[in-house]
Amino acid sequence: MTKEILIVGGGYAGFYTAWHLEKHLRRGEANVTIVDPLPYMQYLPFLPEVAAGSIEPRHAVVSRRRHLRNTAEISGKVVGIRHADKLATIELADGSTLEQSYDEIVITTGSVSRTFPIPGIADNAIGMKTIEEAAAVRDRLFGNFERAAALPKGSAERERLLTVTVVGGGFAGIETIAELRSAANDLLSRYPEIDFAETSFHLVEAMGRIMPEVSQELADWVIKDQSAKGVTIHLDTQLQDATGGQIKLSTGEEYPSDLIIWTAGVMPRPFLRNTDLPIGSRGHVISSPTLQVTTENGEKVLGAWTAGDTAQTPDISETPGPGGFCVPNAQHAVRQGKLLARNITAQLRGEGLFKYNHKNLGAVAGLGLNTGVFQSGKVHLTGYIAWLAHRLYHGMAIPTWERKARVFGGWVGHFIWKRDGVGIEANKSPRAEFERFAARPKS
Repeated sequence: MTKEILIVGGGYAGFYTAWHLEKHLRRGEANVTIVDPLPYMQYLPFLPEVAAGSIEPRHAVVSRRRHLRNTAEISGKVVGIRHADKLATIELADGSTLEQSYDEIVITTGSVSRTFPIPGIADNAIGMKTIEEAAAVRDRLFGNFERAAALPKGSAERERLLTVTVVGGGFAGIETIAELRSAANDLLSRYPEIDFAETSFHLVEAMGRIMPEVSQELADWVIKDQSAKGVTIHLDTQLQDATGGQIKLSTGEEYPSDLIIWTAGVMPRPFLRNTDLPIGSRGHVISSPTLQVTTENGEKVLGAWTAGDTAQTPDISETPGPGGFCVPNAQHAVRQGKLLARNITAQLRGEGLFKYNHKNLGAVAGLGLNTGVFQSGKVHLTGYIAWLAHRLYHGMAIPTWERKARVFGGWVGHFIWKRDGVGIEANKSPRAEFERFAARPKS
């Protein structure tokens, strides 16, 4: 009898699970269905470069329908799971719901931004977790330069428009502030009305260091490099208020900032707590090293699997992550997705399962045009060579040769003509111009 496999979430782990199931499964062995409100997988390491205008947003996503030939797609979001009955409740675009039955379920819903109840954040900040957010940051940065150039020097509004704040000193925060600072430096050559000293870029980090994934020596080098390029890094500092775009820090410093970007942590999607699946203390689906869902006592939940940011997967490698679990990053999501497809296939055939045991490939980050950092074990690289390593690694890591060609082609184009420093903020209200001049019936 043909089995029904339901994949909840089509990001990294979900896409790679489906992609590799298509390679492993025999004809008629199982039907695979993915449920996701978006028709594409987002390559999240490219978001800072999308925000800086170095990568076209469409090139940082992968169309699932184009590359998953034998996987059914349901455009919607799972809002409930009753695993005891093998049923998932899916909310469609029109608000209606349907019940989807399954034999095996794969929970790969990824993560969302984890914020704190700081005044003004919910109303004024933007995350860096989706391609839409990255594109909006790009448009806002470029649009702010255009608006500021028309205002008198020294005005409060001009100062606010030219000030950027990023909250969170992990990889996402550092890469975002560095890429935006680099983009702003490029924009200055096109806006003679604006001086470098008028632009202000702040990174706010509550801990005493940045980038805990790399050595202290390398993190200190990044601080020195970015400080020299015009980024103010606030360590041991908390954001206390952002009401009306007025930043108030725990150090007592205050300043206006129009663009506020939150990168200080992620969390699993909250709806999972309302399912009958075993959930850990921080909202993750509890996983075993074989990526099967388990109870807190280690008892397997038959027919349930998980991977990626949403999973609490034990890290059994030689260098385990914090708390003994795999950290939420792309390396784990991709590798776990591949193993998940292999284990589901093995389970269907009554074969043995493999445990997820990884070797850390190291850490690499882009810090704006021509600058980066790389660490693998005791090997450290900084500057231009590390930047090349960053681009080569991620350019090759994005799935499908078609996407790789588009990304590398865009980089070559920018090398020849420089980055395209144009924001298209009007796309948020595309009918405004039409409505303004449209003829209406006389009353």
